[in-house]
Amino acid sequence: MTVPLFPLPNLVLFPGVVLPLYVFEQRYRALLAQTQASGEPFGIVQILDTSEEIPTPFHERVSRVGTLAHLQQAETHEDGTSTIVVVGGERFTVEAFDFSHPYLSAEVRLWPLEAAPPGQEQVVQASARKLLSDLLRLRPAEADLIRANAPEDPTLLASFAANLLPGLGGQGREDALRAPGLLDRLDVLLGAVPRDMKLMN
Repeated sequence: MTVPLFPLPNLVLFPGVVLPLYVFEQRYRALLAQTQASGEPFGIVQILDTSEEIPTPFHERVSRVGTLAHLQQAETHEDGTSTIVVVGGERFTVEAFDFSHPYLSAEVRLWPLEAAPPGQEQVVQASARKLLSDLLRLRPAEADLIRANAPEDPTLLASFAANLLPGLGGQGREDALRAPGLLDRLDVLLGAVPRDMKLMN
């Protein structure tokens, strides 16, 4: 499938995550118009290299792994800019870039998370509970809000935690998105918990 791409610096969209965006560049206004006309999702990929010092083609500075963004709301303002809300869908890998539009687009292949090995479901659940516990300890001032909004589903919980773990950063989120399976993703996120916090558990 071919999808328009919306590259963003220091941002990785995970499945199930709701993301507000402000669309102001002309090329992304065109992307939004195409998305609204087709009803199809676009893709969000992270800009891995934001340096302008060495001239490098833009498509060589974006990740080859991203997430489909499904448009939920769109409000166009008088100046032509728009405020939109998307929700993360399926993960994908970029097969080939398409330069035939004002915006970058690509032929992509969906990349579902690998199923947990037989008998590992309890390990997944235990890792998800551990991740939530660590997140609550790391952000005590927001504990009540986190408890109220944390999903029960381990996949969605991993997405939820990836956006809230302090100090995870763009590369850490990229590593989590690229994890082959859910248990791998949970392990990446648990690995981002500071060592002194792990010693407290």
